Amino acid sequence: MNATAPITNSALLSADEPTKKLAHAARQFEAVLLTQLFGSLEHTFSALEEENTSPGSDQYRFLGIQALCSNISEHRGLGIADMIVRNMQRRGPSESQ
Repeated sequence: MNATAPITNSALLSADEPTKKLAHAARQFEAVLLTQLFGSLEHTFSALEEENTSPGSDQYRFLGIQALCSNISEHRGLGIADMIVRNMQRRGPSESQ
């Protein structure tokens, strides 16, 4: 596998079960990072508007950001998950546990 090549869905279909689990966990981790980043950005920009918001609007925005970030991560995201998978595979099973 090329060091810069993304982890594609077709590569995961032929991968063994531990590699699939690693890729899934890496994508979830990337989604959490993106949620934190986008949540902070949204909070900053929404504070600039200073308009009255309805109760529950913060939770509604958070759910939207969370869904957006999960979708971005599942479709290769920023490449963080790919880097994690490559790094963990290079280390081998004994070092990564």
